[in-house]
Amino acid sequence: MLRRSAQRFPNKAAILCGGERLSYAELEARANRLANALLSLGLPKGAKVAMLSRNLADYGTVFFGVARTGHVLVNVSVLYAPEELAFVLTKADADVLIFDAVFADKVAAVRADVPRLKTLVSLGTAPEISGARQLDDFIAASPATAPRVAIAETDPFCMTYTGGTTGRPKGVLCSHRARSVTAHTVMVEEAIDERDVVAIVTPLFHVAALNIMFQPAILAGATCAFLTRWSAEGFMAMVAEHRVTAGFMVPTQASMLVRDPGFDAAKLRSWRKLSFAGAPMPDWVQRELKAKLPNLLLTQIYGQSEMGVIAVLRDWYLPAKLGAVGRQPYNVDIAVVDPEGRPVKPGELGEIVSRGDNLMLEYYNEPEQTKAFFKLGDGWGWTGDVGVIDADGFVTLVDRSKDMIISGGENIYPKEIENALYEHAAVAECAVFGIPDDKFGEVPIAHVTLKHGQAADEATLIEHCAARLARFKRPRKIAFVEDFPKTPIGKIQKNLLRESYWQGKEKKI
Repeated sequence: MLRRSAQRFPNKAAILCGGERLSYAELEARANRLANALLSLGLPKGAKVAMLSRNLADYGTVFFGVARTGHVLVNVSVLYAPEELAFVLTKADADVLIFDAVFADKVAAVRADVPRLKTLVSLGTAPEISGARQLDDFIAASPATAPRVAIAETDPFCMTYTGGTTGRPKGVLCSHRARSVTAHTVMVEEAIDERDVVAIVTPLFHVAALNIMFQPAILAGATCAFLTRWSAEGFMAMVAEHRVTAGFMVPTQASMLVRDPGFDAAKLRSWRKLSFAGAPMPDWVQRELKAKLPNLLLTQIYGQSEMGVIAVLRDWYLPAKLGAVGRQPYNVDIAVVDPEGRPVKPGELGEIVSRGDNLMLEYYNEPEQTKAFFKLGDGWGWTGDVGVIDADGFVTLVDRSKDMIISGGENIYPKEIENALYEHAAVAECAVFGIPDDKFGEVPIAHVTLKHGQAADEATLIEHCAARLARFKRPRKIAFVEDFPKTPIGKIQKNLLRESYWQGKEKKI
């Protein structure tokens, strides 16, 4: 992907980040130098090279450089505490760590706990860590020509650790082919082409930014503008400076943007395409975006680290299909099935599954978890998401199967209650989950943040839900909060919210 775009657009900006500019030719050469430097270490094919960094220009260098070695890039969250970082680096069998210098203290703190880690390379000047080298020094003596390494499409390419909304994160190991399929999905379904300037505003250590935005942008020959630290103000300034045309956001970012007191449509006049995923986008946010930026085309995508993009909802299906996550793109299969893998009828509940070259190879060194993902052994991967499909093939999510609340023998899906709450004008964001109850086993509670300047009390919101849902589904309590704990792509970590309620009790599933 990079080689061909560098041949087509050698002098064009591939990456803009702060005051830094990397042309396609420069990115190509720099990726080759890194690949040759890594190969000089003599590591076996499939060795793991970990990356711990904010959105910096050289994230692109590392991404394509490692891809050319036959090694596996392990993308590590910068939010990990030292204990979590040590766990992931050990679990991934990392031999090399390339790290952003601002995390040098964290790296120093875990080094003794990861004895396999022999090579450290810093992006920028880091405090003294024994044996660590700066990237420019590490690659200085290496040639800028592509290494001669035999790599098959089916070889392992990269590994991302799941967001960890429940339990320890798992390493999602994907092939070159799987991520290539997703890049083509996005380039076509989100209409990315060489004229675009694509905003990368979510963390590159996650699939959404790295494989679902950056990779297809390079495939198309577009320019990428990296935002190192998210803010609505910073995003608007970047759009105005670089004339950004396209980008991906998680719903939290879109909500922050439309609610920002300094919202300035004039600064965003070049912006034409927004895709979003990662968590449910409240309908009011989509309506506000369309009202404030009428020329902005919205594309909802749905997928997982394990599968890439498996459903797409294009702008022209709005408002008729508002609430759906889309239908299958042109190059992967999805279905909604019963527990035996049989397709359900339109409108019936089932689990969403996908099949194709987009699927991961495995959860790294997790055979039982991998077996559960490929449940029936017939090539379909199971998402764990419950949904319905309509007669036109559009899928609407109901909830995560593991988030289902069983109250007095009745099944309650939190997303139903969340959707009802979002219909109240004062609700900005909400999360519904089950808490223990002596009579019913568990009952639903809602944590809610309100829009700036809006007011609502507990009784009002419970009554609002009761008017829209069966009585047993209404939340029994409303807790008003300022913010939510979230994964890097904006998923509310309900496991953290549940902890204090379930301490010392066992949740029956």
